[in-house]
Amino acid sequence: MDKAALIYDRSCPLCRGAAEWIRQNALPDTIELVPCQSDERKERFPQITEAACVAALQLVLPGGSIHAGEQAFPHLFRRLRRWRWLAQAIELPGVSALSPLVYRWVARHRQALSGMLPSARGGPHKRED
Repeated sequence: MDKAALIYDRSCPLCRGAAEWIRQNALPDTIELVPCQSDERKERFPQITEAACVAALQLVLPGGSIHAGEQAFPHLFRRLRRWRWLAQAIELPGVSALSPLVYRWVARHRQALSGMLPSARGGPHKRED
């Protein structure tokens, strides 16, 4: 499986946390993380505006197709260890009908949700075993 590029909002603590979780759980050489605000994104993916990638995560597949927000999840989960099954589950009719609503709600409230993260309260950034 070739690498997909996940473009995320570096200014959002929730987005940074999600990107780090994805990095930790990705199958080897399947996902690269590209901050929305980076020069790399501007050079490699000029067709994706900063407004678009701040509004929703963007996943650029090896063939060049771009999937935004909840549309990226099936492609993304196929690239994660122990989460590949979720790619099929979120494509089921009932789940696929709700996923845009859930994604938009989380996206609208992400700054408030970020404040609930342990790292935002000065706690640990990641769990230590």
